[in-house]
Amino acid sequence: MEKKVHVFSEIGKLKSVLVHRPGDEVENLTPEYLERLLFDDVPFKKVAVEEHNQFTEIMRNNGIEVLYIEELAAETLDQNPKYRETFVDAFISEANVRQDLVKPFKEFLMKMNNLEMVIKMIAGTKKLELGLVNDQDKYPFVADPLPNVLFQRDPFASVGNGITMHHMWSVTRNRETIFPDLVFKLNKRFAGNVPYFYEREWKDYIEGGDILVLNKETLIIGESQRTSMAAIEKAAKQIFDKGSYNKIIVLDLPKSRAFMHLDTVFTNIDYDKFIVHPLIFDSIDQFKIYELTKNGKTEIKKPLIEVLNEATGHKVQLIKCGGEDPIAAGREQWNDGTNVLTIAPGVVIAYERNWVTIDLLKKAGVKVITTPSSELSRGRGGPRCMTMPIIREDLPKGK
Repeated sequence: MEKKVHVFSEIGKLKSVLVHRPGDEVENLTPEYLERLLFDDVPFKKVAVEEHNQFTEIMRNNGIEVLYIEELAAETLDQNPKYRETFVDAFISEANVRQDLVKPFKEFLMKMNNLEMVIKMIAGTKKLELGLVNDQDKYPFVADPLPNVLFQRDPFASVGNGITMHHMWSVTRNRETIFPDLVFKLNKRFAGNVPYFYEREWKDYIEGGDILVLNKETLIIGESQRTSMAAIEKAAKQIFDKGSYNKIIVLDLPKSRAFMHLDTVFTNIDYDKFIVHPLIFDSIDQFKIYELTKNGKTEIKKPLIEVLNEATGHKVQLIKCGGEDPIAAGREQWNDGTNVLTIAPGVVIAYERNWVTIDLLKKAGVKVITTPSSELSRGRGGPRCMTMPIIREDLPKGK
C-alpha cells in the first residue's frame, strides 16, 4: 500500500508539502499583544500573502504538491459532518473562551461553512465581531489569533512513514496542533495509515523545528528551549517500537531564544553540507551530544563534526550563515539565513534578503532559489519553518 507519509531525509526530492497561507491573524496583531502571541512584529497582510503565494508557486514549479492545512482541516470536517460540533467544542475549550461567551461564540462559528470556520479559528475572533462594544474586560479577543500557524514545521513532524504530533512549549501555540491532529486521524487521505510516535495530549513539550530526519538510520533532535529530553525519550520509544529507526542523536542546545529550535542554527542541505549559525561554533563546548537506542541513552564524547561525518558517511562541510562577518551573521540569522528549505540534494529555497549566505552557498556548489521576504520574515521563520514535508523521494543507496 502506498505510504501516506514518507520522509526519510531532509534533502530527498520534495514531492508533497503542508503550508498555511497567512490570513487575518496577522492583522489581529498589535505591538501590545506580540509577546503574548509569540510573534515579533506586525506583517502587512497583503504583501505577506503575495510573498507566500510566490513561495508556493516556486515549489509547484519544481513539481511539488502544495497542501494547505486550513483546506485539509475543512475537507476533513466536510467528510466527517458528525464530528463538526465535537471539534468546535474542543477548539473553544482550548481557546479558554470566557464562560459567558462560549454559547454566542459557538453559534458564531457554527453558522459558517467549514473552510470559513477553520480560517476564522486561526484568525482569532474579536469581541466586536460578537457585538460586544463596551465589555468591562478590555482584552479585545474572544479567542486569540494563531499567527504561528504560518510555521507548519512545529505542530507535528513527519518521521519516516509516521508522525510525531506535538505538545508545544507554550499554551499559546499548543492549540495549533488541533488542526493537523484532525487531518491525520480523520481525513480520508491519511486516516488509519499514519502511525503516531507522539500524541498532543502527552505533557512533555516537543516541537518540529528541533527534529531533523538525517537518513533512514538516524534522526537528529535538538534538546532546546522548546523540546525537552523527557519528550525526546518518550518519542524515541515509540519510534523504535513502531517505526524503522534505531538511533537518535540528541544535541543538547543552550536554552536561549537564539537557539530556540535546532533549525534556527543548523540545517541539512546536501549529502555532505549543513548550513549553521556561527553561534554554534562559539558554543560548541557547551553542547552535550547523546545517542539514544533501544538499549538506552549514552553520551558521545566526540566533536559534532565527527558525529556528523559518521552519521552521513561523508566528510561534512559546515557553511556559516553570514560567513566570517559578525554583522552579516547577526543580521542574516535574524532574518532566517540558516532556515532554508531543501527541495532536492543541494537545491534550496532561501529568503532573497540573505545575500551574504546565498553567495556562500552558491560558492559551495548549492543551487539557491530565492523568494521575497520583506513581510514573511517579520514572523522570524524561514522557508523551512513554513513547511512540513509529507513526501520526499528516497535518497539513492550509497549516498
